[in-house]
Amino acid sequence: MKYIQVDNQQSLLLSKTSLPEIAADECLLKVKAIGVNRADLLQRAGKYPPPAGDSLILGLEVSGEIVQCGEHTGVNHIGKPWQAGDKVFALVAGGGYAEYVKVKAAQLFTLPQMFSYEQGAACAEVFLTAYQSLFTIAKLRSNSKVLIHAGASGVGSAAIQLAKAKQCHVTVTVGSELKVQACLTLGADVAINYQKTDFVGYAKANMPSGFDVIIDVVAGEYVAKNINVAALDGHIVILSMLGGRYCSQLDIAKLLAKRLTLSASTLRNRSDDYKANLVTSFISDFYPELVNGRIKPVIDSVYPWQQAEQAHEKMANNENIGKLILLVT
Repeated sequence: MKYIQVDNQQSLLLSKTSLPEIAADECLLKVKAIGVNRADLLQRAGKYPPPAGDSLILGLEVSGEIVQCGEHTGVNHIGKPWQAGDKVFALVAGGGYAEYVKVKAAQLFTLPQMFSYEQGAACAEVFLTAYQSLFTIAKLRSNSKVLIHAGASGVGSAAIQLAKAKQCHVTVTVGSELKVQACLTLGADVAINYQKTDFVGYAKANMPSGFDVIIDVVAGEYVAKNINVAALDGHIVILSMLGGRYCSQLDIAKLLAKRLTLSASTLRNRSDDYKANLVTSFISDFYPELVNGRIKPVIDSVYPWQQAEQAHEKMANNENIGKLILLVT
């Protein structure tokens, strides 16, 4: 099969390798579309290796068609056995940048009938990450006040929709006026362009009681800023560190005074059982919302997979609003 290889110069090129061999609880998918994630860029740069035993090929989410099932792949969410020909999207720990990929059956979603493969490839990683952050970790309650950094990113756009589905007040930070408008269109109540407005100053003036849940992919000095704008008993969830790994002015006294919970999380290196339970919970809580269109993937651009380099460059420059998708042709 063909796949996208990272060569010794960290360039992307199409190459060939053997088909994956599936275990009894796995399905083999013919990949139609691939979701691009910042983790792909980090792995390409040698900074985010896959979990031990997983594929070294890039790619954390795909959509496509089942071509082979193991002996013990169970049933889908409506109780029917998985079978060849089923159209699906899925979370994978690696191997997505390829014509074929193996997937744990418990991490499969049935592709909604009205969805394209491109839309399917834009769902699993962002919605599961946002769902995990808001509900599994932060225990978000209806009508809470939520702050989401990088609101126009894939995870940000998913988190806006999930929080609004629970009638929360959602504030986001973004880096351009175009992204401000995109987030407001998605349902955000307030979108702050951090190039023009300091979100701490805005929050102190307009949200004096603070935010109950803060989703942060920036980290660095944002950690201290998040503490400043968090509500009593608030929960800060850190998902990445685009702003750096260190915070020089972390005020533990404020953490204690506000009784804050500071969590850090990744999804890729979670156990298969954890991911399966997360998929099951998301399907129960939000899959019908995907089907009826109340929540939806946000796609910035679709590229032929031969143009993966251009997609990576766009993401590296923070130019995308929503997901970047590679179409396997």
